[in-house]
Amino acid sequence: MTTMESLIGLVNRIQRACTMLGDYGGGDNNAFSSLWEALPSVAVVGGQSSGKSSVLESIVGRDFLPRGSGIVTRRPLVLQLHKTEDGSQEYAEFLHLARRKFTDFSLVRKEIQDETDRITGKTKQISPVPIHLSIYSPNVVNLTLIDLPGLTKVAVEGQPESIVQDIESMVRTYVEKPNCIILAISPANQDIATSDAIKLAREVDPTGDRTFGVLTKLDLMDKGTNALDVLEGRSYRLQHPWVGIVNRSQADINKNVDMIVARRKEHEYFATSPDYGHLASKMGSEYLAKLLSKHLESVIRARIPSITSLINKSIDELESEMDHLGRPIAVDAGAQLYTVLEMCRAFERIFKEHLEGGRPGGDRIYGVFDNQLPAALRKLPFDRHLSPHNVRKVVSEADGYQPHLIAPEQGYRRLIDGALNYFRGPAEASVDAVHFVLKELVRKSIGETQELRRFPTLQAEIAAASNEALERFREDGRKTVVRLVDMESSYLTVDFFRRLPQEVEKGGNPAALTTDRYAEGHFRRIGSNVSSYVGMVSETLKNTIPKAVVFCQVREAKQSLLNHFYIQIGKKEGKQLSLLLDEDPALMERRQQCAKRLELYKAARDEIDSVSWAR
Repeated sequence: MTTMESLIGLVNRIQRACTMLGDYGGGDNNAFSSLWEALPSVAVVGGQSSGKSSVLESIVGRDFLPRGSGIVTRRPLVLQLHKTEDGSQEYAEFLHLARRKFTDFSLVRKEIQDETDRITGKTKQISPVPIHLSIYSPNVVNLTLIDLPGLTKVAVEGQPESIVQDIESMVRTYVEKPNCIILAISPANQDIATSDAIKLAREVDPTGDRTFGVLTKLDLMDKGTNALDVLEGRSYRLQHPWVGIVNRSQADINKNVDMIVARRKEHEYFATSPDYGHLASKMGSEYLAKLLSKHLESVIRARIPSITSLINKSIDELESEMDHLGRPIAVDAGAQLYTVLEMCRAFERIFKEHLEGGRPGGDRIYGVFDNQLPAALRKLPFDRHLSPHNVRKVVSEADGYQPHLIAPEQGYRRLIDGALNYFRGPAEASVDAVHFVLKELVRKSIGETQELRRFPTLQAEIAAASNEALERFREDGRKTVVRLVDMESSYLTVDFFRRLPQEVEKGGNPAALTTDRYAEGHFRRIGSNVSSYVGMVSETLKNTIPKAVVFCQVREAKQSLLNHFYIQIGKKEGKQLSLLLDEDPALMERRQQCAKRLELYKAARDEIDSVSWAR
């Protein structure tokens, strides 16, 4: 195979592989589709009944395209021709029918029609979703051709009014690309000035650098006329020479005349024509295929540096994504255990970063201590509990049948016990609030641990183990803060009350106080004294409750969140570890796709290097 054939064949293989991997035409719209578009291809453009199908069949040498009146081509057909060794069997493959080889080309025609109907229905609607067909034959040159729906001027019955604009917009999406070579098909028995293909090509390629003009139906022109003005570039000049084609007649098509015979008849027509004999060597479908192939080779050579650069960029992106997705999991139990432990450590590292300030979230725990706990303490109903009426009731009940003689100590104790019991609520609420913050940080940390994204089962196990540990820490925290409150109730600060009689003495005449023992002012003073003591305890608990919560919950979460889980993991056997590493099928598929792309691009880079060095 020549260097030219190798280079174009390489481009075909890359385009084919990109298509199979979903990088083009499947609506994926990912970053790698740019490689497909960077490779040159040939778009076949023409009005309805201009002879597009006949030109394509002449180039291929096979009768394989649907025929009929109106819009026959209703979806783009991406046709990739692969030249094979002489004597090898011809066959076709569709992308949507993987591994099925068609050797009967009448079945290829039927499949194109069926696949078109599958998307558009048995109507005259069109669809931009392409059909991908590869043909392997010793009678073709390496080319990628895109057959597009024929341009039309009027919507017929069964078509929406927008069909004219829809077709033109679809065709433009292909021919506007700078790497697209335009094969503009025009019938010779119509004025070139009315050619839809030339009109569109002139708009998207005003210099004509990307346009090849093809004149069909030369044998159908009126007697005494010819198309030399067009073919010799006088009517409309292009940068590349016009090529004339003689299609099979309808009678030949009806008789199923072999395409090889049709090529020979076409050659004879030009060789014996008095009008076109001097151009015979540059006319016909075989010459057109070779001309396109030669032009493709020159375009590819000019674009090798940019294509190589794009491939290298894609390789870097793919390798980065492979690192992000992670490498395949080993089957060895020891390696699997190591993998599980590594991912657990990665999760714990992120969790600690949240607590210690490297990542947001841990500050919410401080918010519990600095805002929620003080606010809850301020809202406790001490005013109601220490109102004169309730103080009188509690003191009287504490005295029993014998009223107190000097100070109502039992009444004080009952009032203080009742008040301190109110601290249980804010203390336990602080424990719960921190618990919910820790649970949320566990959830966030699991989501932020890239390594874990591959394994939903392991994620669930780590979440369950973490939450189970947090529940144990919460229980310890609740017991500890309640114990702090109980400690305040079990032993009252004596010095506080020893100061009270001195303050009473400073306040005035003791006799007056005695006579006021059962007046409201007496009970108000008792309530005020108890309130002062409770306030002192409140300040103490406002400092000690956060210490207890941090010690029992936050500190333990940092140091031993997964300790129990590690013990359980160490007891698991290989099969159980495999279940933990049951990877998300979507990620497995994504890694496989990335690996295939990476293999494709590396092979393409090596082949391009070898071909470019050989020129």
